[in-house]
Amino acid sequence: MQTRTGTPRPITRYGDPVLHRRCAEVTVFDDALEQLVADMFASMAAAEGVGLAANQIGVDARVFVVDCPDGSGTKVVAHVVNPVLHLPEGRGLDVDSEGCLSVPGVRADVGRPATSYVTGVDLHGEPVRIDGTGLLAVCLQHESDHLDGLLYVDRLPAKQRKKLLARSAEAPAVGVTP
Repeated sequence: MQTRTGTPRPITRYGDPVLHRRCAEVTVFDDALEQLVADMFASMAAAEGVGLAANQIGVDARVFVVDCPDGSGTKVVAHVVNPVLHLPEGRGLDVDSEGCLSVPGVRADVGRPATSYVTGVDLHGEPVRIDGTGLLAVCLQHESDHLDGLLYVDRLPAKQRKKLLARSAEAPAVGVTP
């Protein structure tokens, strides 16, 4: 959980190189990491999002935050450092509309497993696990994808992706602006 007041940072948009490569593992657990997580929560809130990966504010680090309801409606507010995504074995896909702060103004149907969980550590290097159902399951998968350099539009057919990105380029940025 956030322990300091964070400062909202601008959201990076599709096309920024930091969004399209695997993020670096976090190896130092210090005040700078604590401030990063606080800034991520503040940035996510300013952009009215439910999840945010570090590279979405231009930081090359395997960290994400969520403030998202699970399948039962219970709100989960958490952060994960160096997350590892775990998906169910016999995975049927639920198709639902998905959007992204880094691709503002557009949404598309994406198929994802109905459940997932992540393991990783917290700000202090202590083990954490977040189990997700409903929107939280999607959020865990979406943010884990970000840290691997993949955005939800990259999962779409090329023609659909091109149309969405063209529409998104016309949309105003979300959150704070530089």
